[in-house]
Amino acid sequence: MDERKLSLEAFSEALASASPTPGGGGAGAYAASLGAALCVMAGHFTVNKKKFAEKVPEIEAIMAEASDISSRLTLLVEKDAEAFEPLSKAYSIPKDDPSRDEVMESCLRGAAEVPMEVLRLSARTIELHEALLDGKVSPIIVSDVASGAVLAWSAMYASALNVRVNTSSMKDREYAKALDSEAEKLVDAHWRTAEKIYKEVYGRFV
Repeated sequence: MDERKLSLEAFSEALASASPTPGGGGAGAYAASLGAALCVMAGHFTVNKKKFAEKVPEIEAIMAEASDISSRLTLLVEKDAEAFEPLSKAYSIPKDDPSRDEVMESCLRGAAEVPMEVLRLSARTIELHEALLDGKVSPIIVSDVASGAVLAWSAMYASALNVRVNTSSMKDREYAKALDSEAEKLVDAHWRTAEKIYKEVYGRFV
């Protein structure tokens, strides 16, 4: 099943089904993709405003990067499902099979790398929203900027969970700890930024 080609309703139904894919990883990637898309939309709404004429090159650069990120995240929705399938099969390998550990380790790495990439892109999406909010977006659209940052924020946490669930079973603890450390650093460095964006924008309407 190619989750990228499903309607919103069909994707939601697939998530709710008894199938393990799509699951939290794919949902997180899609949420982050929507967050990045909102960054592009906010830029489109702003670039034609005379007030922001001098900042158009900066805004367009942000839009271009956010558009690329959104596309990459959409691809990762499907890749997350693809990475889970071999891992699911690996768990059924008998424990006394001498190839089990090697196969499991390879599958766990593949399954962890997808949410790790989603986490990286989610963190970058938050940075792009912060850059837009810094005088590069129409006041009319700031709630959408904050919404995009919050979607990326939630995707970042979902991805960190999906990284950890796979690294926890890895035999190569050095590799696992390196991924865990990167995930923790990204979350720690960006959740405050997302919260700041949310509070700043929310405060404008109080």
